[in-house]
Amino acid sequence: MLVLRALSLVLYMDNHLPANLHQLCRHYRSIAEVCRQLGINRAQFNKYLGGQSRPTPYNLKRICDFFGVEEYEIERPPAEFAHLIGSTRLREGADDTPMPRLLNHLQSLASPDLSPYVGYYHEYYYSLSTPGQILCGLVWLHETEGSYRYVRFERLRSRERKGPSVRFRYQGIALSLQNRLFLNDYESLTCNELSQTVLIPSSQSRIGRLNGMKLGVSASDGREIACTRVIWEYLGPTIRKGEAYRKIGLYHTDDPALDTDLRQRLMQTTITDQLFRMG
Repeated sequence: MLVLRALSLVLYMDNHLPANLHQLCRHYRSIAEVCRQLGINRAQFNKYLGGQSRPTPYNLKRICDFFGVEEYEIERPPAEFAHLIGSTRLREGADDTPMPRLLNHLQSLASPDLSPYVGYYHEYYYSLSTPGQILCGLVWLHETEGSYRYVRFERLRSRERKGPSVRFRYQGIALSLQNRLFLNDYESLTCNELSQTVLIPSSQSRIGRLNGMKLGVSASDGREIACTRVIWEYLGPTIRKGEAYRKIGLYHTDDPALDTDLRQRLMQTTITDQLFRMG
């Protein structure tokens, strides 16, 4: 009996799930909102947060799909997990460093109101690492402390292929200047890439699909520089994250999941005077 109790204590001490769940819940207004969107009883979820019980494999998968993380990631030590999801904040008093000053200057030039565009998007563009295929990612654009920031999730895996996939998580800042949306981000898992996207704002009262161009480098060993047409498809201010997350990955250009309008938009890039141009 004493051996079993000691083993249970060790397993409890190595259970990082409660602390990591707390970190993930901080991205929402309340735990009640998380439970409501997840469809999990609040009392049961509180037991997960307190370490009194663990989710069943089914509920654990639902939780991970909802937050956009893998099951093995959510079991990592909290410090590693915080770095993985990019939840660490600047140290108090660090606002006077060159980078925040630069961001403050850029924000002073740009229109501060991007509230109509806040929400979730599926992003489509021709993959820089897998030529000939279209990559679908998930983007969350939100307002934080007076600035507009976003997170992009990508997964390099064909829809028909099962098993492990290469995953990417980008964090960035969004600015509006002279009727264009400028989005600059970095890959937060490996910190080895910066990319820029420029979008044409919607002229309609209701946001549907935003057209633009993306500049970045491939994830292959060659690290080729490339520019491609990009489409952001607005999903809404709130979504079923598991459903939206499952859609991300690589698509063949003739995949019936990609409608004709989307394929035509991605093909409308022209080269004139040695420049990539789009209307």
